[in-house]
Amino acid sequence: MATAAAEARRDATHVDVLIVGAGISGIGSAYHLQDQCPGKSYAILEMKDSFGGTWDTHKYPGVRSDSDLYTFGYRFKPWVGAPIASARAILDYMGEVITENGIDQHIHYGHRITSAAWDSASNLWTIEATRKADGAQVVFTANFLWMCQGYYDHETPYLPNWPGMANYKGLLVHAQLWDPKIDYKGKKVLVIGSGATAATVIPEFAKDAAHVTMLQRSPTYFYCSENKNELADRLREVGIDEPTVHRVVRAQIMHDQDVITKRCIAEPDVVFEELKMLVRAFTGKEDFPFEPHFTPKYRPWQQRLAFCPEGDIFRAAVAGKLTVVTDELDTFTETGVRTRDGTEIEADIIVAATGFNLLMMGGIPFTVDGQPVDWHDTVNYRGMMFTGVPNMVWVMGYFRASWTLRVDMLGDFVCDLLKTMDRKGAHRIEVALRDEDRDMALSDWIENENFNPGYLMRGLKLMPKSGDKPEWRHNQDYWAEREEIPRIDLEGSEFLYDGVRAGSKAPEPA
Repeated sequence: MATAAAEARRDATHVDVLIVGAGISGIGSAYHLQDQCPGKSYAILEMKDSFGGTWDTHKYPGVRSDSDLYTFGYRFKPWVGAPIASARAILDYMGEVITENGIDQHIHYGHRITSAAWDSASNLWTIEATRKADGAQVVFTANFLWMCQGYYDHETPYLPNWPGMANYKGLLVHAQLWDPKIDYKGKKVLVIGSGATAATVIPEFAKDAAHVTMLQRSPTYFYCSENKNELADRLREVGIDEPTVHRVVRAQIMHDQDVITKRCIAEPDVVFEELKMLVRAFTGKEDFPFEPHFTPKYRPWQQRLAFCPEGDIFRAAVAGKLTVVTDELDTFTETGVRTRDGTEIEADIIVAATGFNLLMMGGIPFTVDGQPVDWHDTVNYRGMMFTGVPNMVWVMGYFRASWTLRVDMLGDFVCDLLKTMDRKGAHRIEVALRDEDRDMALSDWIENENFNPGYLMRGLKLMPKSGDKPEWRHNQDYWAEREEIPRIDLEGSEFLYDGVRAGSKAPEPA
């Protein structure tokens, strides 16, 4: 008698590769798949009604990239605009990639995945989803699953349960849920938070609001720069073609980022003084006061360094449009908030720029041969595969470099992996600890001293474990991985093909 799983597969749409998510990761991965493995059929399932992921979710004033587009853009598609770009410009760029490469015909919008089940008997993933248009339950099967869904909850942001919130008579909204119809002109606006979102939204509010206040528990590092790339402008001036401009500028930026990342560890105090010099230059104030509101308690790049084009947030402060308060929130009041030291802040609109809720694998329930997958029980292979979970790669980008650099890199890896499976005639690929890894110490996915933003620290128990060897860590170091990942030996003993460890002749014991 046919099992329920077999019945579901019988009516399913089958593809060789199923990509989850039509954001920056999913679209880039689709390009690499059809470019490098043109014989593979594929589909993209997207929960939203449009592509873009993060850039479709966030609609707060001034929403823009906090990475330069020469490295955030794909390596195969030259970027020709300003280095820091608006969400609209990024969506237009992604739309061009989709249209120019015929990716649109593979995207299924409005499909919310409700389960993902691997079956070793058939070597297939069965993906069940609800179709938004009519509420129908649809089923896809795939030989390989490419998870490009991002890392946070797009529907429920992180909002602390502050005392007295029900007392507030004004408008309280999380930045992630901002409605562009909200009118803030002439209003007193309070932004709670000091990270990249606050750095983006505050200068835009300051243009038309009566006044803006930023309430922060602790300060953030800001990097001020003009929103242009002199090397790109010079190369264009002398007639260099755009693909070459893109490649050369991209290489220069990545070199510079490598240098500053290492310097943040080796000489953090010197780097901070240089960041201060930039603030003074853009504000024209040699005596700009950094204490207490702009002196963080951690070293640069232990959390994300917020980009500040033209020093805009500091110029808003100097112009009297922005007041910064560094303290903990004690309670909401009818007219605003009161801090621990008793400061009353009145506001017509309060915007919580308090970050994300981490959401591992989009919150999709996974099973392998009928057993639920707890990602925290798995060990992560180079930040992309998991012990005990076959035929799947997960795209997790970089925190200190552009996310898309890893999208391109893993695109090459997955395509090489698929070609290797075809050459071997293998239907299943998975990673497993080797004999030399059996007693390896396991720890959290990332170390606190490496990178410790709140959303990541809150969600570590959702994440896989890491080992103390390079193969079993996501080291967040693009400059090391760009050498290491292309040299991965797919015949290495950490890989099992159809249950047989590479280099051996016997299948692994169950």
